[in-house]
Amino acid sequence: MKRALGLMVIVASLVAVASVVGAATAAPAKKQDTSLSGAGSSFVFPLISKWIPALGSAYGYNVSYSPIGSGGGIAAITAKTVDFGATDAPLTKDQFAACKGCVEVPWALSATAIMYNLPGINCVLRLGGKQLSDIYLGNLTKWNDPRIAGNNGKCNLPDTKITAVYRSDNSGTTYNFTEYLAAVSPTWKSKLGVGVNAQWPAGLGARGSSGVAGVITKTPGSIGYADVAYALKNKIRFASVLNASGRYATPGLRGIQAAAATLPAKVTSEDGALSIVNPPKGNPLAYPISTFTYVVVPSGSSKAAELKKMVYWAVTQGQKFGPALLFQPLPKQVQAFAYKQIKKI
Repeated sequence: MKRALGLMVIVASLVAVASVVGAATAAPAKKQDTSLSGAGSSFVFPLISKWIPALGSAYGYNVSYSPIGSGGGIAAITAKTVDFGATDAPLTKDQFAACKGCVEVPWALSATAIMYNLPGINCVLRLGGKQLSDIYLGNLTKWNDPRIAGNNGKCNLPDTKITAVYRSDNSGTTYNFTEYLAAVSPTWKSKLGVGVNAQWPAGLGARGSSGVAGVITKTPGSIGYADVAYALKNKIRFASVLNASGRYATPGLRGIQAAAATLPAKVTSEDGALSIVNPPKGNPLAYPISTFTYVVVPSGSSKAAELKKMVYWAVTQGQKFGPALLFQPLPKQVQAFAYKQIKKI
């Protein structure tokens, strides 16, 4: 499987946009001058939900956003059925070509949490990439397997079947998760690779981050992945994950910040994409499944001025809404890079 799975302009995604548009809508402002519609990443939806009323108050913008998944967001902005898309998986060259002049801007920074439901366990579960890979390959099926228990001596893990939960839709969160697995597991890299979806050998599928969180909440013995904001919202425990420094890190603000600190002082990227997955040794606090998430905006939109203002607000004032949801404010060099991208809109 290559870096992404190609153009995802599919009828189902466009129907989904039409059916759920308005899932989050700005609170009425005194004056509504501009309506802006967006769709895509469910990962960033908790943060966008906070941004929407603030944008309504600040600029009189009436913003609606549908969390249909990164694949659906790319399809929607490519077809120009929305004013902006959002994705956690960077666009491929083919997707950029199909989008005809779209600009990709990093506008939020968080992490993919490994959530689990193990009643009666009063310790923080420790997992490495090898164990996670084996779980999702169907090669590790019991929680008290020595391959897990060996790293969790104080946990007294039960003889419970592991139920792996994954995203059934095209998902940027899946891209982030599989990018990590491919980085740390040669078996995963050779068999499944990196992408917004996978031919999952084991487990249960659920649509959207909220769907994954919902299945885990109801299923003892389950494990799954989603933006850490969904774990917080649903009060689901999440694991500490082994990083390249040999330490177990959690997807808190310090862990996300430590991962982002590995970026150079001056950020450059031809297409706007940035990766901080599995950062190198020397960063003991770094959480290895951290990720930027992106807004995708057409450069020739009739609402270009309003979109530029919205995105600039998001990467500046909008960052203050992030920490409560475990979105780490963008580092200064990423903000500077975002400004250059915004000028292209």
